Amino acid sequence: MRSLYLAEAMDPAPVLDEIEELARRRRVRVQYVSRGRIDAMARTDGPQGVVALAEPLRAVELASLCVTSADGSAPFLLVLDRITDPQNLGGLLRSAECAGVSGVILPRHRAAHVTPTVAKVAAGAIEYVPMALVAGIPTALRQLTEQGIWTVGLAAEAQRSFYDLDAGEGPVALVLGAEGTGLSDLVRKRCDVLAALPQRGVLGSLNVTAAGTVACFEIARHRG
Repeated sequence: MRSLYLAEAMDPAPVLDEIEELARRRRVRVQYVSRGRIDAMARTDGPQGVVALAEPLRAVELASLCVTSADGSAPFLLVLDRITDPQNLGGLLRSAECAGVSGVILPRHRAAHVTPTVAKVAAGAIEYVPMALVAGIPTALRQLTEQGIWTVGLAAEAQRSFYDLDAGEGPVALVLGAEGTGLSDLVRKRCDVLAALPQRGVLGSLNVTAAGTVACFEIARHRG
């Protein structure tokens, strides 16, 4: 973090005191500015009076996500095929971090990337989950397969139940498709298996964030 801006005349609150104290410990400059300036800087709906300026996030190489971690855990990856809604991306990143996902793979083009809205919805997850930007998801899936990573595509029309899969402790990548259209044809072909979340209601499918959250935690359950 490079600098911290707080809106003037905010009501006292313990969380604000904690934010200021953390900033001072890290020798981050704290400035008090008008609420209007805070709103303009935040570029999100409903800013809460605090804006921090930080260094840009650095994307990682795909290969770095394919290795066993220092604690011996196999890769647990989330691959997002053309997710364009910032709210969905932020929600998925938050769920991924909470479920123990070790890395996220995003296409470089025709997809949402980290924006102020994504950062806000992700609630801090962007600071902890490494992200790789790739030229194309199909090519990335082929590389994952070559590295011994099992790729599981979530598809509402798949005949196999997601709950019947044995995610085990091995390397796995969960692949989610675009809002509405789902996985592209080539991405479907590159996945090792397609599976669906069983549903009992009238509606035909879940929102991609909800479906991705359920699937991430189901894999986490298998991995212990």
